[in-house]
Amino acid sequence: MRLYSAFATVGGLSMVSRVLGFLRDILIAAVLGTGMIADAFVVAFRMPNLFRRLFAEGAFNAAFVPLFAKRLEADGNGSAHAFAEEALAGLFAVLLLVTAIAQIAMPWLVLGLAPGFATEPEKLDLATALTRIAFPYLMCMSLVALLSGLLNSLHRYMAAAAAPIVLNAVLVAVMLIAHWRGYHNDPAAGYLLVWGVFAAGILQLAMLWIAAKRAGFALRLRLPRMTEGVRRLLALGIPGLIAGGITQINIVVGTIIASLEASAVSYLYYADRLYQLPLGIVGVAIGVVLLPDLSRHLGAGNHTAAMDSQNRSMELALLLTLPAAVALLVAAEPIIRVLFERGAFTHDDTQATAWALAAFAIGLPAFVLIKVLQPGFFAHEDTKTPMRYAGVNLVLNAA
Repeated sequence: MRLYSAFATVGGLSMVSRVLGFLRDILIAAVLGTGMIADAFVVAFRMPNLFRRLFAEGAFNAAFVPLFAKRLEADGNGSAHAFAEEALAGLFAVLLLVTAIAQIAMPWLVLGLAPGFATEPEKLDLATALTRIAFPYLMCMSLVALLSGLLNSLHRYMAAAAAPIVLNAVLVAVMLIAHWRGYHNDPAAGYLLVWGVFAAGILQLAMLWIAAKRAGFALRLRLPRMTEGVRRLLALGIPGLIAGGITQINIVVGTIIASLEASAVSYLYYADRLYQLPLGIVGVAIGVVLLPDLSRHLGAGNHTAAMDSQNRSMELALLLTLPAAVALLVAAEPIIRVLFERGAFTHDDTQATAWALAAFAIGLPAFVLIKVLQPGFFAHEDTKTPMRYAGVNLVLNAA
């Protein structure tokens, strides 16, 4: 029952966040449409999120949560607290370096993500400027990912699950201001959005830091050291980093191809937002709860309980995902029309986005099951098997 209660908490708060996210995207579509400014913002927002998924929510979280949860179960809070501070020091140092390099290399990074912008210097310059402002969001959200993993391992799911609500609430407020100021299809709206992203990241980090302190884990920032725990974290994290990199390569390839056609980046973005609703509420929510639960069961040597948790999670995921996939496939166009077709978002935009959504819907059950099955490998401290399967996936996509 505790597992289902945790699913309900994380899934319910994810639903609130996704609804606010849809409101955010409806306002962005109405104010920016699918033109140059919208494309530039999508790239600016995607860049830090790409690195966040690669470093923090992917490789780092897959390695950190099992190690932290097992220390918590076997050795108590003191050992787990020390390990969390070691991980924080290493992660913060890496984030500083990555952010500094990215700020210098930003024009080339933007071209790498959206090479089609090379033929439109104005769009490229705007995307570069917006991405430089938005990129420090990576630092905030990577630290949020560490604190979220810590809190989830303590069975304190609410603060971590509520954090994304802050981002969407801030961006909704920003878009309402842009609408009120008359910044329709105006670069000023793009700048408002990326500053809103940065501010939201700081608010989310503060929120999670306070929650961790109240849970008895007031982490201090130390100088990074290569301890035994950090070495084990790296040993597990590097295969996870490679697997996450392969996954992100697939996403980047899609963005590169889309950037070659006007507005295609925006079509994929809006379709992905809808596709992410069931994926986030079901797949991500179950994965978030399942990883620390499995890790603590395995840390206590209770393999039967771990298997039971895995099986119940798969059953629940399929029960909720299959109807959602059918609905998105069958009703893609009316859903897009109702949500986005207003202001600068035209009927032609609706049709193009609906085709993308229908394609995403076909793969939804499989992607949700990936989110449910991966924690089983990570809880066993096996990040190499997901890496191998990610490589197979890349080859199949390329073919």
